[in-house]
Amino acid sequence: MKFVSFVKDNIKMAGVINSKGKIVPFSAIDGFEKTEGVLDFIKNFQVKLPEGLEKAADMALNSFDISDVKVLAPIPQMQRNVICLGKNYVEHVLEVKSKIADAPGIPKYPIYFSKFANPASAHGDTINLDTEATNALDYEAELAIVIGKTCKNVSHEDAYDYIFGYTIVNDLSARDIQNRHIQWFKGKNLDGYCPIGPVIEHNSSVGNPMNLNISSKVNGELRQHSNTKNMIFDIPFILEDLSKTMTLYPGDIISTGTPEGVGMGFTPPKYLNKGDVVECEVEGIGVLMNKIG
Repeated sequence: MKFVSFVKDNIKMAGVINSKGKIVPFSAIDGFEKTEGVLDFIKNFQVKLPEGLEKAADMALNSFDISDVKVLAPIPQMQRNVICLGKNYVEHVLEVKSKIADAPGIPKYPIYFSKFANPASAHGDTINLDTEATNALDYEAELAIVIGKTCKNVSHEDAYDYIFGYTIVNDLSARDIQNRHIQWFKGKNLDGYCPIGPVIEHNSSVGNPMNLNISSKVNGELRQHSNTKNMIFDIPFILEDLSKTMTLYPGDIISTGTPEGVGMGFTPPKYLNKGDVVECEVEGIGVLMNKIG
């Protein structure tokens, strides 16, 4: 089941996509009318779908076509920064090894950084390219984990018990700023540089998250094409490692890294320009699309 936040008639709402492909606001679902948003739903119900939700969504009298709403990021106002992994696919490490200042090789331990997402950019949003700040805007399609319940010291074996679902992040990066500062935070945190969405797919619908095709296209040209099975550090390892040192909370998002095919990896580089359309796709979740403006 897919969870979505959206605007209809200038009113912000949240709900689910039912089996008919319609968006159904929580306010129209019997028994869930008081749910204030996707984050509120996660906090109330944590990892498992409540009994009767899917049937109630199908029976709801009030629903919308996706084309009739403005989709927002699934959690429009993040509680905390998105936690991100760098260099989590071998082929991506190799393609950037000689092109970025702090790229020594395949990491022995996960490399973490964070991105501002308050508010988070959404599917369909135009991302501003400030050419006075950067001339090297790059795309990075990533599978992201959405935490379902508070956890600390999670074991590798129990990791999936704490995941509510999955979404898509485009880890947009200003490579020239990243290189100039010899660290990642500034170059990855220009305003709007963390599109998320378009939905959160509940864990029960994803199957094996470590075997999902992941890709990106720019103006219809396939740039990235890989599979999450190629991660260096898999999802259970990431949750076990992070939760040893920090408490994770419902609604926290962890973006698991990008595969090869980023703009910086080409010779010459294929950076984004104004007017470009970027589509990031993860199997079973959907397509996150943004235009560069």
